[in-house]
Amino acid sequence: MTDGSPARPRRSIAPPPALSDPARLRALADTGLDAAPDEAFDRFARLVSDLLDVPVALVSLVSAERQFFPGAVGLPEPWAERRQTPLSHSFCQHVVDIEVPMVLPDARLYPRVRDNLAIEDLGVVAYAGMPLTDLSGRVLGSLCAIDSKPRAWTAGQLRTLADLAAACSSELRLRIALDGAQEARRRVVRAHERLELLAGLSETLAGTLDVGTVLRRLADTMVPLLADWCLLTLVGPTGLPREVVAVHRDPARTADVDRFAELLRTGLSADSAIRAVLRTGRPRLGAVASLADVARGTTNPEMASIGDRLGIASYLCVPVRAAGGTVLGAITLVNDAQRQQFDDRDLLTAVDIGRRAGQAIGNSSMYGEQRHVAEVLQHSMLPQLPVVPELELAARYQPAADRVEVGGDWYDAFVQPDGDLIAAIGDVAGHDIEAAATMGQLRNLVRGNAFGRQDAVGELMTHLDGAIRGLRLPIAATATLVRICPQRSGGWEMTWSNAGHPPALLVRAGGAVEVLEAPPEALLGLARPVRRTSQSASLATGDTLLLYTDGLIERRDRSIDEGLAELLDRLTGTDTLPLDELCDLLLASTRHREDDTALLAVRAR
Repeated sequence: MTDGSPARPRRSIAPPPALSDPARLRALADTGLDAAPDEAFDRFARLVSDLLDVPVALVSLVSAERQFFPGAVGLPEPWAERRQTPLSHSFCQHVVDIEVPMVLPDARLYPRVRDNLAIEDLGVVAYAGMPLTDLSGRVLGSLCAIDSKPRAWTAGQLRTLADLAAACSSELRLRIALDGAQEARRRVVRAHERLELLAGLSETLAGTLDVGTVLRRLADTMVPLLADWCLLTLVGPTGLPREVVAVHRDPARTADVDRFAELLRTGLSADSAIRAVLRTGRPRLGAVASLADVARGTTNPEMASIGDRLGIASYLCVPVRAAGGTVLGAITLVNDAQRQQFDDRDLLTAVDIGRRAGQAIGNSSMYGEQRHVAEVLQHSMLPQLPVVPELELAARYQPAADRVEVGGDWYDAFVQPDGDLIAAIGDVAGHDIEAAATMGQLRNLVRGNAFGRQDAVGELMTHLDGAIRGLRLPIAATATLVRICPQRSGGWEMTWSNAGHPPALLVRAGGAVEVLEAPPEALLGLARPVRRTSQSASLATGDTLLLYTDGLIERRDRSIDEGLAELLDRLTGTDTLPLDELCDLLLASTRHREDDTALLAVRAR
């Protein structure tokens, strides 16, 4: 409503500085109120309307950008539905500013408010507002009475409004106290969760020696318990990121967070918080953050747009250190605006996690290097298979899962001067460098003992036993020795001798599988001399001989007989598979290898 006077040009007026006071805004947030009806505060508005006989009464709380009404009576639309206005329509912001009641019989006459849009859009002419305060006296808003025509407020009306404002302030303080109590409980729960996380973290990270698995498990542990999303960064020799793992609490954001991680490897600027942590080893806490932090810390504009979708309002970044203090990488935790800002307690927790992660990653890296050396050593001891007319050979060696030691499993195949093929497989006791060295000695003894000799394989094994005893070699091993001889009438004759080794298998053309059984004989290397025997069978075109070590069939949760039965089932009907595919199939079917596995397959063509 206006008095018909000419409209004055409106000036843009900056909000009072008091509105942005951080302590006041924290108290306002702690009320838990927003632009939605609240029965208790609607009741206060109704009392003001009834007792002061005004058409509009509001419980108005004022933030840095708006005012909102948890209690309201008589507002015109669309404001009644919105329950909030911008500060351009706020008289109550001035009550917050001056911290005392503001009473205006006719607002159009007062320079402070005469250009306020509430006069025209909401019909505010007469206004009386009493401060609503928290326990520290900070003004959060106003309990106000509004009329659309000039009004002389009586002392009784203002006293009634002041009394109601005091009661309304008490209700606000109860809400803040309730929120504080709930926050205290939440902190206790979070502290308990942090302790549980730290208590279980070492065990979680110790469950694997693979660096990639360590990073993924760590990320999954921290999100969403500690953060909305996180980045785990490992550095290379240059000190720049070489590997980044990222996780977001919302599965729908997986593609975004993975892309962010991909860009992070090469897209960090000199001002990046992550690079600062990697360079200095000192943690960083950004209790209040925004997309400007992302833009400043990156050289690729795409990262800022992705960061907007992922959400960033608070972050912390801590170093991942090896036992000697070397910075291996960084952990970055990020929260969006819907979650509480990170604080010093979160930073201490993250620093502890970084220390534990550094130990696990350091161990994993050392394990990876040792395992690589061990595998190279093991494979250097395995022979190159010969090329034999009308015979196809394939072999595989696979170390046990999650173990760095080399082992004593071995195979060998070589051609005699007369064209016969000698094939052998064995397993020396132990899983260490000593076992591997012993394996190398035994393989060389087999070659030296058998090459150029026409003796039956049983005699060759007897001579081998004698050589082990005579040379006083500390060898205890199982082995199978096979001679395959071409026959004038076609096909091959196969003879074998088995010293305590799992039985060889014969996959016949047509798919049937035979176990090459023989009377049990003692291991190689025993002190008492043993007379070895030879067994024989025919090998026709399309037949496949399979020699293997016990890693293929032995498990802790079942007997060797059960493992052999399962292997026979897998082999049935595999006669048409290419030999390399057959070997790969057998190794792939072993889900968790508890022992090294060696395979040697020979197929007649």
